[in-house]
Amino acid sequence: MKKGYTLIEVLVAVSIFTILVAGPTGLFITALRGQRKALAVMEIVDNSSYALEYISRALRMAKKQTADEIGCLSTNGLNYEIPFAYQVNENLGWGIKFINYKGDACQEFYWDKTTNQLMENKTGYSEPLPLTSADLEIVSGNFKLSGQSQDDDLQPSVTISFEIQKGTQPESKIRLQTTISQRNLDIPY
Repeated sequence: MKKGYTLIEVLVAVSIFTILVAGPTGLFITALRGQRKALAVMEIVDNSSYALEYISRALRMAKKQTADEIGCLSTNGLNYEIPFAYQVNENLGWGIKFINYKGDACQEFYWDKTTNQLMENKTGYSEPLPLTSADLEIVSGNFKLSGQSQDDDLQPSVTISFEIQKGTQPESKIRLQTTISQRNLDIPY
């Protein structure tokens, strides 16, 4: 008499083996996806932290436009201004301009919708400079001004908020927001 395995015994053994292997494989794939998302978010946070810190420093040190300053803003007495083009055409994105801390250049930060990057443009630059990496994509955002009037008791401030994601990974999207107030006291000139 020959001894061997029946077809049912082989099918049961293969089924048990498949279940034992499929469980850890599924966990491994889930862990890889989680790590991929974590690395993408970490890259976004690192890159946007640099951009926000750079923008914050420049906005904090911005000078109020007076009659003897360069003609950067539309009205004297302003600290910051949302350029008119961004106010009337949302397709351009959003931006803010101001006089730099030295008082010798008009500086602007804006979202370039064609490249989906935060950009900086300053008088004297030959072309705008990107502040965020090309593999990151700004999805939406804005600059909100408060305390611009000499008639209020508010210190001038800018709230920056935007959503950013790693290029083709919408699951990595994060929203960042910060408020920066002017370093110098807002006193009438």
